[in-house]
Amino acid sequence: MNKGIFITFEGIEGSGKTTQGKLLAEKLKKEGFPVLYTYEPGDTEAGKHIREILLNSEIKITPLCELLLYVADRIQHIEEKIKPHLEAGFIVICDRFTDSTVVYQGYARGISIDLIEKLNKELFSELMPDLTVLLDCSASIGLGRNKKVNKKDRFEMENLSFHEKVREGYLELARINKERFFVLDATEPINVITEKIYKKVKSIIECRS
Repeated sequence: MNKGIFITFEGIEGSGKTTQGKLLAEKLKKEGFPVLYTYEPGDTEAGKHIREILLNSEIKITPLCELLLYVADRIQHIEEKIKPHLEAGFIVICDRFTDSTVVYQGYARGISIDLIEKLNKELFSELMPDLTVLLDCSASIGLGRNKKVNKKDRFEMENLSFHEKVREGYLELARINKERFFVLDATEPINVITEKIYKKVKSIIECRS
């Protein structure tokens, strides 16, 4: 493998994407692959401060402000972490990327999807993921899981219909981008999901070798 592979994990709140992303990173590292596990928003020094604003439900911001804060975080994230590691031949595993912005700020918040896609094309088109793993489950199941761990950020505080729109947005993106998306039932046992993702990623690695 002489060039990096970019893998993103997407899904509604409580879908298990963070768990599965970390499990994949651990498994690949044990096999000796160079791996960077990262996430959005907030995995840079500047991003930490942006994340504090974005996820604090007590700070009132407009949907457009929210969108541009995510874009700012992503610009810094790409330049500081994602791009250098891909250029160095790493497998970069990222918890959320541009698809999250389309569904949360577009499908759910109501900002023009055309505007978001234009921003993504102008700013991030050179970093299209090689694979996007979408962990799909109903909004009620996802929110139910998060209640058990008492998560209370800006998005977890939204009502059920908001999260249903997010899920619908993800499924629409997966329908449009069938070659890039790998959709899995997030209600299956964790180990079953982990193995399916691992096999899919190994097939990509083998094709690149």
